[in-house]
Amino acid sequence: MSKRLSVVMIAKNAADLLPECLDSVSWADEIILLDSGSDDNTTEIARAAGVKVFVDTDWQGYGIQRQRAQSFATCEYVLMIDTDERITPELQHAIQATLAAPVSGAVYSIARRNYFLGRFMRHSGWYPDRVLRLYERERYRYNDNLVHESLDCDKAQVIALSGDLRHLTCRDFASFQRKQLNYATAWAQERHQRGKKTTIASIFAHTLGAFLKTLLLRGGVLDGKQGWLLAVVNAQYTFNKYTELWALNRGYSEKA
Repeated sequence: MSKRLSVVMIAKNAADLLPECLDSVSWADEIILLDSGSDDNTTEIARAAGVKVFVDTDWQGYGIQRQRAQSFATCEYVLMIDTDERITPELQHAIQATLAAPVSGAVYSIARRNYFLGRFMRHSGWYPDRVLRLYERERYRYNDNLVHESLDCDKAQVIALSGDLRHLTCRDFASFQRKQLNYATAWAQERHQRGKKTTIASIFAHTLGAFLKTLLLRGGVLDGKQGWLLAVVNAQYTFNKYTELWALNRGYSEKA
């Protein structure tokens, strides 16, 4: 008998993104959305689509919020997605075939195709960008990371699925930059709390490394203008992360 699937997502102010996302997973046995305090009509859209909606505004980071969201799921398998992601028909078929004959204990990786300023990237480290999103609910959960959270499944067998997960990463550059800055700040705070240090030399070494890795090692140059721009954006993000950590180390930040 095919295993049942819970699609699980966390959200805040995602009203413009949510309808297309929900359409792409409407075939799932249940859809769980945990809202962290939207002031648009995210929850109303979700409820109207038959989604099981929960609200928790005690934000403690992405990892813990995903754990909370998963706790409301009831099916044997979880597919964790974001509101700016869409399941393609090929990926849907691959997931359904997997649920019909799953491998016990395995987690399944999905190729994510990321959108950046008018183009779905083919290189630059943004494709295939495999992520672990399909797994047994009772066996695995996300870690506690504030940002860049991941599934705790170090010893699990990983099986790659066919089909893509379309990710609308950057439709609007200003919003994307604000999100990147928030990620960088959270990353630095987490490292600072763990006693991590950095130096001016390390800031610039990591920044230059991020630029060259994206453009050359990951083939960003093959993505044309967007590849060059993404290399700069990745370098900027890296600069922000390490500079904020440096500032926290020295008490130059209000969050120190």
